[in-house]
Amino acid sequence: MSEPRSVSIALQTDKTAPQYAALGTMVEDLGFDGLSMFADLGYQPPAGPMAVVARATTRLRLGVACQNPALVHPVEIAGQLAVLDEMSAGRAYLGLARGAWLDGLGAPASTMARLADAVEIVRRLLAGDDSGYRGAELGLPPGFRFRFPGHRPRVDLLIGTWGHRTAGWAASVGAAEIKIGGTANPDMVRRLRSWLPAAGGPPGIVAGAVTVVDEDRAAARAAARREVAMYLDVVAGLDPTVELDPSLLPRLSALVAAGDHAGAGALIGDDLLDRFAFAGAPGDVAGQAEALFDAGAARVEFGTPHGLSPSHGVELLGRQVLPALAAWRAR
Repeated sequence: MSEPRSVSIALQTDKTAPQYAALGTMVEDLGFDGLSMFADLGYQPPAGPMAVVARATTRLRLGVACQNPALVHPVEIAGQLAVLDEMSAGRAYLGLARGAWLDGLGAPASTMARLADAVEIVRRLLAGDDSGYRGAELGLPPGFRFRFPGHRPRVDLLIGTWGHRTAGWAASVGAAEIKIGGTANPDMVRRLRSWLPAAGGPPGIVAGAVTVVDEDRAAARAAARREVAMYLDVVAGLDPTVELDPSLLPRLSALVAAGDHAGAGALIGDDLLDRFAFAGAPGDVAGQAEALFDAGAARVEFGTPHGLSPSHGVELLGRQVLPALAAWRAR
């Protein structure tokens, strides 16, 4: 197990500034490698919460996973990233994805071309390149540049995707990581790994999903079923390694839309739960993470809500799951 493996925490942006500061400090003190924020539609924009965590920590790698250029122009994404990188003394990374839940907003189509333009625009702005850029959908006029000093001319790029084509493109533009958001499935990690070039330093694979850990295993798994139900409607159909009952997703979607998350969760069996969430006692969650690393993941990210209460879940992950993973890596 000589290859580097990292473990991070991802937070939903539904908290207060003091809560972000406390959780960021806890995540760092417990020994995690990084902290991410979601950019889910309808929640707080992540720039403010990330700034709070940047000020409260000194070591954690920080990033939004992921922003999408359908809702936020890459000039704004680049500006927010530059500020986070300065506030964190060079600990920021750029996370981009095509996004979901955009129906009915009147937003532009979230396309591969727009994603590619966003990467190019952000990179040019960080590097101080004011030569101009004309992409397929977006561009920069000649002479346009930031009117404030940046911290670094380039940061790591993370692309969120489940797709073969986007994964190959991410590797071609030098992405440091590809994140499969919403998976705890080792088979999906193996599939994504098979899509990437073997030579030239392929991107590291990040697997992240809803996490609920507690000493009460049954309670943790019941809570995880409720939490993961809203995401399954988006991600379950994207996993080519999972066979689903054709009637399941429409039934889940209808129950979630009606606000019946408990009813939706009751439809999720044990095998499906284990593929799309980290759930159970600390030993269960550690075993799931080990399986992902064995399948080729470079980083495992434990997502919200973490436990029956967020702070207790993060504490269990740090005090019991991380040491178990450290012992596994040492074998």
